[in-house]
Amino acid sequence: MKINRYLPLAFIYFFFNSLALPFGLTYTAILAPFFYAWLLLERKKDILLPFVIFLLPFIIAHYITGVEPGSYSISLMNVLLVYIFCQAAYTFFKKCEDPGKVLHSILLFNFGLCLLAIPFYFTPYHGWFWLEQDISSGIAGVRRLKLFTYEPSYYALLFTPVFFFFLLQYFFRQNNISGRWLLPMLFLPYILSFSVGVITAVLLAGLLTWMLWFKKLTSKRRILNAMVSSVALFVTGITVMFLFFRNNAFFSRINNIITGHDTSGKGRTVDAFILSEKILQTGNEYWGAGPGQIKIAGASIIRNYYMYYRDFTAVIPNAAAETLAIFGWVGFSLRLLLELSLFFYTRVWSNYYRLLLFFFMFIYQFTGSFITNVAEYVIWILAFTNVFYQFDVRKPGEAGITPLLRQPA
Repeated sequence: MKINRYLPLAFIYFFFNSLALPFGLTYTAILAPFFYAWLLLERKKDILLPFVIFLLPFIIAHYITGVEPGSYSISLMNVLLVYIFCQAAYTFFKKCEDPGKVLHSILLFNFGLCLLAIPFYFTPYHGWFWLEQDISSGIAGVRRLKLFTYEPSYYALLFTPVFFFFLLQYFFRQNNISGRWLLPMLFLPYILSFSVGVITAVLLAGLLTWMLWFKKLTSKRRILNAMVSSVALFVTGITVMFLFFRNNAFFSRINNIITGHDTSGKGRTVDAFILSEKILQTGNEYWGAGPGQIKIAGASIIRNYYMYYRDFTAVIPNAAAETLAIFGWVGFSLRLLLELSLFFYTRVWSNYYRLLLFFFMFIYQFTGSFITNVAEYVIWILAFTNVFYQFDVRKPGEAGITPLLRQPA
């Protein structure tokens, strides 16, 4: 059996990227010089200089406003290393002959690790695979699956491209793995990680894609059966939990979210933008505080806002809000403009897989993630690059399709 030459690096990215490293450091960052050399060989042109030129107005504005040079330089270097990895990931998807086989290997290995992690849940060594934390008001000591990543939500985010790929394979009867095995492989990671933000974004992405291509998708028997079965299972499950297990963690957290007492959800959404705006008011609102400055300029703001009395690292746990704080309204506007422009330029709607990923990431960026999150950028790259043609909406020989408008009333 021939092993894909990219598989070891894919495993490092997915499973071991931060294993045994200090917080914030990843193997993809350490390997960036090698990725850069590979890119020069493959692409025959420099990919870093245009990005540096793009950042130059921000850098000038930040230094005019005033920054802490040491922290700024380190964080800016991290941004450049993430950019190099993103270029390498894009090149991989263009060069790799069958990236689906790489995802297949990741799915199988991930499922094996999930099964291995379950017994550890009940042992003193649960920290190897699980993170125990207070996830909301009144919900303390909950263990959530993270495997070898630093946080359960990040693990769930990593898994999302794999989930959508094999879910579509199942729906379109392209799967080589039996459905009785495939579905547990797909849903178990989300259940064990208990990432409400990621799960909600996945559900909304699926709903929006279904609504956009309602006629085409509903005509497929497996999808229609899945919709009916999912609704039936959801209603049954909610009824059973309500009647017999009303005080479960799921109900408690949903209640906290509805009543505004969910500290994790509120901190990743509303609070993140409030704090970003407060940080902007201390410097340049148009160009932002700059990389590495949130933990300096925002430390006292965040401490006073939450009334912290212990040591902490100031962060904005929301990619969109963090972009606003670091790069100001100019950077925030450019971020959204680039996403929407690429949506139309690359015709994201013409491929189910890309459309699911776009909707998912567009929603999730307002509820979590962070500006140097490589998992987020891999999802954006897959959304704007047509790697998996088998999920194209149009049939062979059929002209380009525009959703909704093409369908008769």
